[in-house]
Amino acid sequence: MGTETKKISLYIHVPFCKAKCYYCDFNSFAGMSGRIAPYFKALLGEIELYGERLKGYGIKTIFIGGGTPSFVDAEYISAVAESCRKHFDLLEDAEITIEANPGTLSFEKLAAYRSMGINRLSMGLQACQDDILKSIGRIHKYQEFVENFQQARRAGFSNINVDLIFGLPNQTLEDWKETLDKVAGLEPEHISCYSLSIEEDTVFGDRLKAGELKPADDELDRRMYHMAKDMLTSYGYGHYEISNFAKSGFECLHNLTYWKAEEYAGLGAGAHSYLDSVRFNNVYSVEDYIDCISRGTLPVEDEHPLDAEEKMSEFMMLGFRLIGGISITEFMQRFGSDVYALFGNKIKMLENKGLIEVIGDCIKLTDSGLDLANQVFMEFI
Repeated sequence: MGTETKKISLYIHVPFCKAKCYYCDFNSFAGMSGRIAPYFKALLGEIELYGERLKGYGIKTIFIGGGTPSFVDAEYISAVAESCRKHFDLLEDAEITIEANPGTLSFEKLAAYRSMGINRLSMGLQACQDDILKSIGRIHKYQEFVENFQQARRAGFSNINVDLIFGLPNQTLEDWKETLDKVAGLEPEHISCYSLSIEEDTVFGDRLKAGELKPADDELDRRMYHMAKDMLTSYGYGHYEISNFAKSGFECLHNLTYWKAEEYAGLGAGAHSYLDSVRFNNVYSVEDYIDCISRGTLPVEDEHPLDAEEKMSEFMMLGFRLIGGISITEFMQRFGSDVYALFGNKIKMLENKGLIEVIGDCIKLTDSGLDLANQVFMEFI
């Protein structure tokens, strides 16, 4: 019998945007249209370089993220999809996701994505009130999102995620309820709800420093989170990760790779990888990235090999993000060690604080642990 193909995930970064949202601290840039063609030429070069390195691996998921991948012409995305099929062993049932923003989509673009084999669409909406959308730097109105969503259905997408953010400046509980109701009413297969975090080097970060922005208070933020959990589960979505809800069978396989501390390769400027027990990332600058690839070298910087202890800590920290928690058996199978022998004291302490519970084979966050998840993660850093 032949050895089973090792399965990994692939992340592909498209750093271009029409405009930068006020909360965004991703490696993305507006006003760089002139660099799109050379960037994609480099990206195809990197895919080719990785073709050798990933021989013997089966690709189980591809996630084309950004930036705004839907901002660039569909031909660029098509060339990437084609190159991935040529250089990698893409599994037949691979989940292939593209991130897209209203205001950069058309029926033609969506139909093109479907015809190139992309089978999952992740749409950024954030809120359904036009005044809130404008106040966070979004380039579209709610109605545009609805039209694009319906076009995606017509184009044949039967697996759509919608991204939402709560705790936005001046967003009320009523606004958030309206957003959840409207989005769930459209029946996407997956909904992600993130609490706004204000990062340095963003428009919101600058406004916070200047005293021009008042973040949502913790109590309102938590009420919004609980509202999302209650409403979305009542609409038939399973809560399977701290911020993520899915109809049965539509959990995001790509993100599960991260949460289960499995291997993935990241391609493009600033993309992160975890391969052969090493975490590393590509250079962030678009120019440096293009330059590296043009010289025929992988644009890698900041390599960090993980030792056994770090791997186990990461497995715990990431696994606690999942509502089902960590499997004691799986820990044993993966590391050949008993989770209690290593982390028994921490598990006991967090249990006593009411932040985690042990149910059968699973160690997971309690309801109050979900609210104070960072306290749990800190124990395993």
